[in-house]
Amino acid sequence: MRRVGVELEFAGLSLEHIARLIHQQFGGIIQVNSAYENTIADTCLGDFRVELDFQYLKKKGRYKIDPEDPFALLDEWSEQIVRLAAEQIVPFEVISPPIPMDRLGELALLVPILRASGAQGTDSSTLNAFGLHFNPELPSLEPETIVAYLKAFLCLYDWLVYRSEIDLTRSMTGYIAPFPTDYIRQVIDLDYHPDQNDLIDDYLVANPTRNRALDMLPLFAYLDKSRALSVIEDDRIHPRPTLHYRLPNCRIDQPDWSIDGDWRNWLMVENLACDADHLNSLCQAYSHFLDRPLAELFKDWKDTTEIWLHHSYTL
Repeated sequence: MRRVGVELEFAGLSLEHIARLIHQQFGGIIQVNSAYENTIADTCLGDFRVELDFQYLKKKGRYKIDPEDPFALLDEWSEQIVRLAAEQIVPFEVISPPIPMDRLGELALLVPILRASGAQGTDSSTLNAFGLHFNPELPSLEPETIVAYLKAFLCLYDWLVYRSEIDLTRSMTGYIAPFPTDYIRQVIDLDYHPDQNDLIDDYLVANPTRNRALDMLPLFAYLDKSRALSVIEDDRIHPRPTLHYRLPNCRIDQPDWSIDGDWRNWLMVENLACDADHLNSLCQAYSHFLDRPLAELFKDWKDTTEIWLHHSYTL
């Protein structure tokens, strides 16, 4: 059984409160790593992490102040000021352990508990660019499998944006920027069969950033860390044998919201990636769409994809 990690970004609760709620739901032991990071270890699903999603403060929290340092008090005051400001606009993040895909429903039980306690999601403020991230393991780490998933995602991107009702603030931040059209054309070409080195190099040339709706850098850093990080040196890139799908909103404060809907949307990428005939057919159709004449510029690929998916799969 393949596994998937899930990340939830939200505000409205303290770090300690979130950790207690996870502990109450899944058991385990709360470990206070710093003022900005907790681990809930040995739960029935594995080890959870709760963090304030602000790299500067997480680093400060790991640093032990020397009481003999004459500037220590000033440093502590400045940290507290930054923390008070950060907690107004920076989300806390719950990072799940890798969970067998057939147990994802157990994790979903945490959402209404967080909501009932006051968790605030993407829609609660115009400043909240909060996301829901999925980190699914791949069925294989061979280049042809990775390319199939990339092709499927690129073909379905417009449909996923539509289905996910992406918040305007999140779109404007650039965190989930679409892939460049030239790169899309390159990957969906039926003759695109790179080896691992070329696959990584092609990606880095076109996407020298973490800010993609499907961030491939954790996977590529896992496969070849020196090659992947030769272009982007960023300690937020954690090598792992997974994709990093970061498109959906986190509407945790909405009564009818759960992770299930966005997971079902992702499963359309899974279906297509594992269906070579349909994938090649849609790649050809998308290539023709991108090459459409001026008279057809106002056609919507999302609508074409919707019709195609209804014909090919059960939505």
